[in-house]
Amino acid sequence: MFRRLKPHSLLLLSYLAAIGIGTFLLVLPISSVNESLSIMDAVFTSTSAICVTGLVVVDTGTHFTLFGKLVILCLIQLGGLGIMTFSSLMFLSLGRGLPFNYGWLIQESFTYKPTGDIFSLIKSVFIFTLSLELLGALVLFFRWQGELPLLEAMFFSLFHSVSAFCNAGFCLFENSLVTYQHDLIINLTIPALIILGGIGFFVVYEIFDRIKGKQKRKRFSLHSKVVFLTTLFLVFWGVLFLYGIEAQNQLLDFTSSHGLLLSFFQSVTARTAGFNTVDLNLLHNATLFFLIMLMFVGASPGSCGGGIKTTSLFLLLALIWNRLLGRATVNTFKRTVPKELVTKVISIFVLAFLFVFLITFLLLISQPQGENFCEERGFFLECLFETTSAFGTVGLTLGITQNLNFWGKLLIIITMYVGRVGLLTLAYGVARREISGPFQFAEESLMIG
Repeated sequence: MFRRLKPHSLLLLSYLAAIGIGTFLLVLPISSVNESLSIMDAVFTSTSAICVTGLVVVDTGTHFTLFGKLVILCLIQLGGLGIMTFSSLMFLSLGRGLPFNYGWLIQESFTYKPTGDIFSLIKSVFIFTLSLELLGALVLFFRWQGELPLLEAMFFSLFHSVSAFCNAGFCLFENSLVTYQHDLIINLTIPALIILGGIGFFVVYEIFDRIKGKQKRKRFSLHSKVVFLTTLFLVFWGVLFLYGIEAQNQLLDFTSSHGLLLSFFQSVTARTAGFNTVDLNLLHNATLFFLIMLMFVGASPGSCGGGIKTTSLFLLLALIWNRLLGRATVNTFKRTVPKELVTKVISIFVLAFLFVFLITFLLLISQPQGENFCEERGFFLECLFETTSAFGTVGLTLGITQNLNFWGKLLIIITMYVGRVGLLTLAYGVARREISGPFQFAEESLMIG
């Protein structure tokens, strides 16, 4: 039956199935310390974990037992690497042939280049992921082993390393990582894991090949150049903007170097991970709006993150620049980008913008308002922030997640799911097969701008 499904439909169903299994496990009394989760809260938590978002309706560190935390950890790892990756590995390990739609999805998830050796690709992804997660856990363990009991330090280190690399943002501390805003190891290790997990497997694979000397004469691909440049651009300007706005606000009592470090942490984590070392509710409105823009962009293709992706932002800017120069094509790094790809990028941006707009609108309608609407205008920013965070699978919040009613939680669940699988994947998965005719309609122009 699964062999007959379209690849996009298979991906959509696999995430729904994982959410269902996660919900069942989290509802069990063994998952909670005291009162069990309601069905809605279990669905919310399961979706947030499998979609590597990090938005929570209960405190992860205090509400869940060790079993519940392990379930969340497994869901994060499953969602970060991709459900199809795990199921494909299972097929190949059993010596069975891989269905075509599985192989197609694996290739589309991790690389833009076709490859005939799916098993080597999957093996490389697993080795790369587990190696970096274990390395990150080791560094965090040395930081926490004197502060926490031995076994707890080991689990906390592994949990936060996986959560950071998979760009999930789940944290076992009640105030995220605000307690460690003065800690250099935490403020460097967590962002490093986030960046490595967020730039995509293909880019890191090319970098490691260059370091090992396998590709000394071979140039980096256009994809890697775009991802690397855009990531540096967003981090650099993110640090400058955040520090520039908050230097006279929340960072006033910090030294310049410390303020820049905190700005670096928040600039990195805001695009997809959801950890925070500063109180978001005390940030300037301009800072929050800038974070919304970062969350909307998100991570890079082939990574664990969501958003419209760094490559989409780059191509949109490249499109505008080339049009200003009077060029009919999009040229960058001495290469011409295919027109089909440019059209796809525009579609992604427009669909994402409209989707976030619609969900924010519905979220505002679904939540009860007080008598004085003028005093609650700030709630619009909170809803927009929450929606964009869910769509970008980020996990940052201004504190409204736990106070959402049934419909509000349902809207955020849908947004997290759509943000993880992708709007185009969702559209292709539910759309009927296109029937192309042998004719083309006549062209006619219209006024724009």
